[in-house]
Amino acid sequence: MLRDFFLGFIRIHVLHHACQEPVYGLQLIAELARHGYRLSPGTLYPVLHGLEKSGYLVREERVVDGKRRKYYRATPRGQEALAEAKARIAELVAEVLEDETP
Repeated sequence: MLRDFFLGFIRIHVLHHACQEPVYGLQLIAELARHGYRLSPGTLYPVLHGLEKSGYLVREERVVDGKRRKYYRATPRGQEALAEAKARIAELVAEVLEDETP
């Protein structure tokens, strides 16, 4: 069950970065590692492909240092989904942490 929660967090995190600029897999693995997520390409790439298939991301291939790299950026649908997710996250965090003392 925790894996499902964390995959949801990862999807939102990926969408967040893809709304800011085009991103690629290894870049995202490093970014997510900064937040304590240890992902293999075998976990991340299905997430990227799923977001792309759902219309939240669009893929663009570029040649970088002689190698093809797949960049992903958010679509308008992805931007709308992130905005809605942020609103729900804010509401949820406020409720879940309302009894917490600093």
